[in-house]
Amino acid sequence: MQRQTTHGINRRRVIQGGGSLIAGVAGWNVPTHSTAAQTPEPVRDQIVVDLDGDVSTFDPALTYTTRGWSIVHSIYDALVDFGSDGTIVPLAAETFATDDAITFEVTLRAGMTFHDGSPVTTAAITRSIEYMRASDSQVADLITVVDRVEEIDDLNARIICSEPAAWLPSQLAVWQVLLPEGFTPESLENNPVGSGPYRWGSYEPGNEIVLVRNLDYIWGSPKGQAMAEEVVYRFVPESATRVADLATGQADIIARIPIEQEAGIEGAGGTVIVADILATAFVRIATDVAPFDDPRVRRALNHAVDVQAIARALEGESSNRLASIYPDERALGFDPDLQPFAYDPELARELLAEAGYPDGFSTSLEVSQAPRLNYAEAIASDLEAVGIEVEIVAAEAGTFNAGWNDPEAPPLRYASWRPMYDPNTFLSLVVASDGFLSRYDNPEVDALIQDAAAEPDTEARNAIYQQLGRVLQEEPAAIYLWNAVTRYGVEPELADWEPRGDDYIVLTKA
Repeated sequence: MQRQTTHGINRRRVIQGGGSLIAGVAGWNVPTHSTAAQTPEPVRDQIVVDLDGDVSTFDPALTYTTRGWSIVHSIYDALVDFGSDGTIVPLAAETFATDDAITFEVTLRAGMTFHDGSPVTTAAITRSIEYMRASDSQVADLITVVDRVEEIDDLNARIICSEPAAWLPSQLAVWQVLLPEGFTPESLENNPVGSGPYRWGSYEPGNEIVLVRNLDYIWGSPKGQAMAEEVVYRFVPESATRVADLATGQADIIARIPIEQEAGIEGAGGTVIVADILATAFVRIATDVAPFDDPRVRRALNHAVDVQAIARALEGESSNRLASIYPDERALGFDPDLQPFAYDPELARELLAEAGYPDGFSTSLEVSQAPRLNYAEAIASDLEAVGIEVEIVAAEAGTFNAGWNDPEAPPLRYASWRPMYDPNTFLSLVVASDGFLSRYDNPEVDALIQDAAAEPDTEARNAIYQQLGRVLQEEPAAIYLWNAVTRYGVEPELADWEPRGDDYIVLTKA
């Protein structure tokens, strides 16, 4: 068995038989990829993927999970995408440039078509922006910064914002997929039409979705080319069942494997791929209720948890305690010189006593999905060791997602956020005082978030986010945990498949 590291991925091969910063926007032009037709490599007839749960919607505006994004970004293309190092690369756009982060000049690739045969034109940009803005999406408010789209001709357009929005490219990469003429909210759910490497096939609610290869997707896409004539995404919430599916040949790729189940995959002759994804794990602390309105209490929580030990035990050897919200050097704002909170239970007790809680207090911690209970239990155990009694509340995913800003919900919640190439969305929603998901209020933090959002120069923007990271240590918004690691089990013939940093399972290959 070998272990090697490639592009931030730790790859464990089983013997058979047994970030740099995101691209700047001030005066930059993202590099152009060829649109010339390519001769596709031979593809498999079928690849079966076991996802770790159901996908409740295929509407791009309402998709909030990597499971859903895996399907959305297989069907659709956005103007831009994230490169492996975190930089923005053109996708449906041939060029994408700005001088001031207010006006973004876009040239689409010539000859692209939607799955129904209609051409991809700049009208698709307008449709995408308008649909997101009018939707019930949790991020719809962020798109209100776009004042208008000027369609110069079929291939050239300007996206014009009402104020500097240096973060807009990262939003476009995730949410703003191109939509064809005549789409409806209903068609997005039962017959979506995109321009991506796979077309809609069939859907069995609660069981599986089948996508088929788009034979016209043979240009030099940064996504690569489809790897199979047909991809079957199955919804399998139990990790033990996913492992069994791989062992018996019922699945070719399985997602989200707990560290303790690696041996089961290896013993069956499979391959485990361990990837450092651009995701941050944290326990959000609601600062609008006592005792968490006192920053000393929030710092005490950070000192009380042996994050590094939990990370290595439950995530993996490449997972490390974070100083703030930024997961690694691929994320804008990551500061290698900022040291994480030290594990120091005695200091935690001193801070609690200073804040008026020498005997501790009782609280509750909410968590979604059974596989995350062991994380919550480990964190609660360390908190209880310094006198903080914790009740763990396991919530159904829908209830959990609806409770972010509910004042009656538990003040602590275990969560992770991905992708975190550009932190603006997370900060705007979860940390800013007026954020849709926020229970945190700090005027200095609000000002820094606004300054970074408006700063067109990448280096200056990075410095602002690094300053924000230091403030978020003094005035914590969370117990900062670790950079998330994910494990995939794959059958040996797919061992050269490369996971993405955003954790989407899009079955393409360069």
